[in-house]
Amino acid sequence: MLAATTTADMRRPPAGTGIPIEGLTTEEVRAFPMDTQHLSAPACAQPLNPRGITHINTKHTTRFTVVGNHLTQHRRLSLTAIGLACHIQSLPSGARVDIKTLAARFTEGETRIAAALRELETHGYLARTRERLPSGRIVTHTVSYNQPLATETPHREANATPPPAPPVTPPPALSQPAEPEAGTEPQPGPAAEPKQAPEPPLPEPRTPDLDRHRTATTLLATLHHHDPRLLLSERDVHRLAPAVAAWLERGARPEAVRHALTSNLPSNPRRPVSLIAYRLTELLPPEAPPAPPAPSDDTHAPPPPPPFHNCEGCERAIRTPTPGSYCRDCRDAGLDTYMAA
Repeated sequence: MLAATTTADMRRPPAGTGIPIEGLTTEEVRAFPMDTQHLSAPACAQPLNPRGITHINTKHTTRFTVVGNHLTQHRRLSLTAIGLACHIQSLPSGARVDIKTLAARFTEGETRIAAALRELETHGYLARTRERLPSGRIVTHTVSYNQPLATETPHREANATPPPAPPVTPPPALSQPAEPEAGTEPQPGPAAEPKQAPEPPLPEPRTPDLDRHRTATTLLATLHHHDPRLLLSERDVHRLAPAVAAWLERGARPEAVRHALTSNLPSNPRRPVSLIAYRLTELLPPEAPPAPPAPSDDTHAPPPPPPFHNCEGCERAIRTPTPGSYCRDCRDAGLDTYMAA
């Protein structure tokens, strides 16, 4: 048997040696470089995490939005508010984000979307301001913040040490105001800002009445039958029921109370419950005048007049205690004496 001979430029044995053909020649290796890394090949399968989520992330180069974890992992926002904030941040400037537009886009109703928008306003991710145009039209400007504003009170951690108390400084000594010089007028001080008056309390009935309270509760719970915008929550119905009972106690009929609360409403009331509370307080009817006192038993009533009887002389009707009497004309004519004789 011939020994296999190879050269530096050939890995395949020469023909006629009877050695099986294996491997590639140097030229074939150069023509088929199998050790080159191909970036188009899919990545190796990532092992799954048996205890939680497994992330398979792909780098985005177009159509993506950067959202902070302070929003996506917020502890006090609802899931609807977090998703709505991510959607709003992904929209271009000038896109409409009013309640009706968002309700037409998603399956959530206007109530849930309005509540989510209020959450975002509370926590500083959204700001809405109203402006009246010269034409009289009112428009709403909405501003979205990808970094929340400093509107919510920071919560102190349980293990955090409280900050040191600031040093107490004694109050400055009160100095007597200098008297104005002769011939000069004292300068007026800055005008104090007027304090906002607190809201007046809701009227209360003087005497509790269960039937009157039930009537008031039913009236408030059925206001949306007359106007769908006056749909009140159970908490608002219980809070406003004593005020309606005060109206009923003062003699107002349920129909009159319902008319006072549902007539001449604004075109777009923002808070119907505040409007109803205002009308119950400001339009409260006066108290009914007291009933006249009933006559007591010891009062002596005047005696009733005597009954009517016919005069025995002229048959004229006269008032006499007993029948058989004569009128004044017959007595002057002497008929009573004549008949007696």
